[in-house]
Amino acid sequence: MTLPSEDPADIDRTDPEREIRVRAEAFRNWGRWGEDDRLGTLNLLSEADRVVAAALVRTGRTVSLAQAFDTDGPQKGWRRRTNPVHTMTDTGTDAERGSQGFPHGIGGADDVIAMPLQCSTQWDGLGHIFDHGFAWNGRRAGDVVTSDGDLVTGIEHASSTIAGRGVLLDVGRHLADGELEDGYAISAAELDACAAAQGIEVRRGDIVLVRTGRYTRAKREGWNDYAGGAAPGLSLTTAGWLHRTEIAAIATDTWGFEVRPNEFDVPSFQPLHQVVIPNMGLTIGEMWDLDDLADACVERGSWEFLLVAPPLPITGAVGSPINPLAIL
Repeated sequence: MTLPSEDPADIDRTDPEREIRVRAEAFRNWGRWGEDDRLGTLNLLSEADRVVAAALVRTGRTVSLAQAFDTDGPQKGWRRRTNPVHTMTDTGTDAERGSQGFPHGIGGADDVIAMPLQCSTQWDGLGHIFDHGFAWNGRRAGDVVTSDGDLVTGIEHASSTIAGRGVLLDVGRHLADGELEDGYAISAAELDACAAAQGIEVRRGDIVLVRTGRYTRAKREGWNDYAGGAAPGLSLTTAGWLHRTEIAAIATDTWGFEVRPNEFDVPSFQPLHQVVIPNMGLTIGEMWDLDDLADACVERGSWEFLLVAPPLPITGAVGSPINPLAIL
């Protein structure tokens, strides 16, 4: 079959249904790892890959790639997504006043947090997005995710898999002064050119991080419409690149991973999600802080590292907050 074009200029901006369908059919991985598969492209990350990735550690320096989890976050309430609410249930004041009821002068502090699982740095699980009522591996969406959670591909199944070779593609620095403009659609050719300019090869099983500079701008100017608004991101046409490179997972510094507004003149919403999560089985990360890592990579002259980014094993969840660590 003829594969869909990887040139963003070739998208029919009037027909999202067709553009999504041809890519979903061309790059579908249903059945590739068996009918009971729960991991999708994470299967491409092997134990041998982790051994190779561990050898990338030279200094032991660690860089956290997480945004903060607090009330001063990016969320604006879209579909009930709020920022974390952190509440103290025991405090030092309680201890000083002796109101905690503990013997021999011991006191303590305790707290609780309430938040959507995708309110800050996070992974999208395979049960997060459906395509025409179907979930990853061709299962009916209603058989996968119910009011009891994701009964099949819950994020807990990935809790011991996401550690391996991380590769940073600093597209913002490669194409601009560090920050791409909102609405800029990154092409497959630009991903390849960025890798070549950095002297690095994207390999099977890699966890690819794409820096656009959108979070950098949010830190400087305020959140504004960071959550859900216009942003640079991957073009729908990169679906072929995401499939043929056989990467295990990908993450960006934006709220929505793909370019926003999406590449159509008629109503559409996150078409690349619709192709790659339920059809390709690709795990996607969003709202990562890649700035310190980008600076460290320039300083080292190397854009590969050991990346450890497991989700919390929240039974039945379709996403998870994380604190990804790049170990250099």
